[in-house]
Amino acid sequence: MSFAYAGLIGGMSSAFAQQAIPLCQPPNAGEYLLLVVSPTANNQKQLRSALPPELKTITCKYLNETVTRVGGFNKIDDANRWARYVSNIVGLSAIITTRPTATADVQPQVQPQAQPQLQSPQQTVSYNPQALGEGYAVLVDYYNRPELVNSVQQLVGGNVGFVSYGQRPYLLAVYTTNQSEAYNTLQKLNNGGFVASIVDSRKVILLRSTVRL
Repeated sequence: MSFAYAGLIGGMSSAFAQQAIPLCQPPNAGEYLLLVVSPTANNQKQLRSALPPELKTITCKYLNETVTRVGGFNKIDDANRWARYVSNIVGLSAIITTRPTATADVQPQVQPQAQPQLQSPQQTVSYNPQALGEGYAVLVDYYNRPELVNSVQQLVGGNVGFVSYGQRPYLLAVYTTNQSEAYNTLQKLNNGGFVASIVDSRKVILLRSTVRL
């Protein structure tokens, strides 16, 4: 009986520990943040052993995934270099996200939205959900402000799509297999005051290829 009781308590403690993973803190203004998808304790251990101790790592929740937060990068090239290192050495995929240096006039939403809707009375393109292929997707958090579409289009010099990632809606600034193009676009968006991220495009669902207001 005592052994069974101890096993039950141990299981409850283990479940509680898994539930206690904190939400990831956003990057500081002008910081490039590396979020390495690491769902298992073994992933996290391998990652920490491969990274130098001066890089601060924290296990946290980003959207619906358990990631290791690696912060402190002031240049996109540094974050890019470490993302490639993690992919090549540890075999884990990474998300790079950033926050504008200037204070943006939008407030982040904490709660994810299960059914993204981009409201626009002039939008005539119907939904046609499909997964993107292999490559890089640069996403912009538009915070339920469809009017940002025009600004993003002008900045990237092309059409902007509408996608779902981690059950949240985003504007798709660019989808490409060219890593340099993706990181250049991310930096351009950051300089323009947008909250943007680079993610594995295979996990992105395309809802509309072109958004027009």
